Amino acid sequence: MEGIAMKTHPCGRFIPLVVHREGEAPAEPQAISSRRFDEDLASTISEFRDDRLASGTAGDPQAGAPRPLALSVAVGAAVVLVAASFNHSAIAGDVPKQSVLVVVGAGGNEEYSRQFRLWAERWKSAAERGGAEFAAIGLEQPEGSSDRERLQQRLAERSAASTEPLWLVLIGHGTYDGKTARFNLAGPDVSEAELGEWVRAVKRPVAIINTASSSGPFLAELSAPDRVVITATRSGSEFNYARLGDFLSSALVDPAADLDKDDQVSLLEAWLQGAARTREFYSSEARLATEHALIDDNGDKQGTPADWFRGVRAIKAAKDGAALDGPRAAQFVLVKSPGESELPPEVRASRDELERELAELRAQKPHLAEEEYLQRLEGILLDLGRLYGEIGGPTVSPSK
Repeated sequence: MEGIAMKTHPCGRFIPLVVHREGEAPAEPQAISSRRFDEDLASTISEFRDDRLASGTAGDPQAGAPRPLALSVAVGAAVVLVAASFNHSAIAGDVPKQSVLVVVGAGGNEEYSRQFRLWAERWKSAAERGGAEFAAIGLEQPEGSSDRERLQQRLAERSAASTEPLWLVLIGHGTYDGKTARFNLAGPDVSEAELGEWVRAVKRPVAIINTASSSGPFLAELSAPDRVVITATRSGSEFNYARLGDFLSSALVDPAADLDKDDQVSLLEAWLQGAARTREFYSSEARLATEHALIDDNGDKQGTPADWFRGVRAIKAAKDGAALDGPRAAQFVLVKSPGESELPPEVRASRDELERELAELRAQKPHLAEEEYLQRLEGILLDLGRLYGEIGGPTVSPSK
């Protein structure tokens, strides 16, 4: 595709991109941070370029390459900011925090209880590193209300509207009687329908990570827009002790889990590593796998298995044409990189929405005419550029 040039900063931390209209001079070079979607932007445009080269139409005026508003990518500025470039005076007032609510269920015996406490401690440590508000249920047994009642109360206390997500982590055992799945608490258990009713009132992004056995039915019940749901099993019939919670909690701050090398581990990445290490456990022990984790973040109640992913992107298509999951979960980050943590929450929310639009457009690409695809891609990229321009823009040259 004529006008496309790609270059990576020598330190590997930059992907220089700029979007400008045909005939206009590109913006001055600016520094950009290493963000997971930078690579997606470059990959999206590179794929289009490669398609044109493969078909022999690149640069052919008869093939419609020139457009009134051409999408140009050149060495220069990008749509992601370096933390040092922000005007910190723009961040005023109390900054909303993420909330992490860990619920530790009944262990059944001392060994299980010890393991569940260890997993909960990892979540607490990650929450503290990420500056999140943390609360736990089930580690202590205070007199008065049951853990079930405390769970309902804690969810209600954290239901107010916010740009920052609520993470609900269920650690323990589960049961399924053929009709109803339950998470086993000390005292009365909680069913998938009851939990679904309680989280319906939450007016902020939510991630629900159910690491229990027989957790599969929770996915369809809890699936909703702007919500990530993870289950350790794909059905209620996978009732043996589940190990996903061990490996996922270990991945939260593990640099090896950072698949896109953006100096932070997203929920999607932690789940992918956790699921991979769970598979490795059963394989190394020559045992039949009794758990198959799922993730849902598009609200379609279907879920996607971990082995459908290559890197952080799902590559297999569902038989019924349902959208695949992953883009929203990639935006849930408990321990943010320094650059990401400097983003004002409202800017991050707008950025995330545009990234989701870009992911949806990428998925629709095979079904769109080339002209429509490029026009919509250009619009999203320009919106991203305007978003960052409104808060001051970068000030550091990538040559420095």
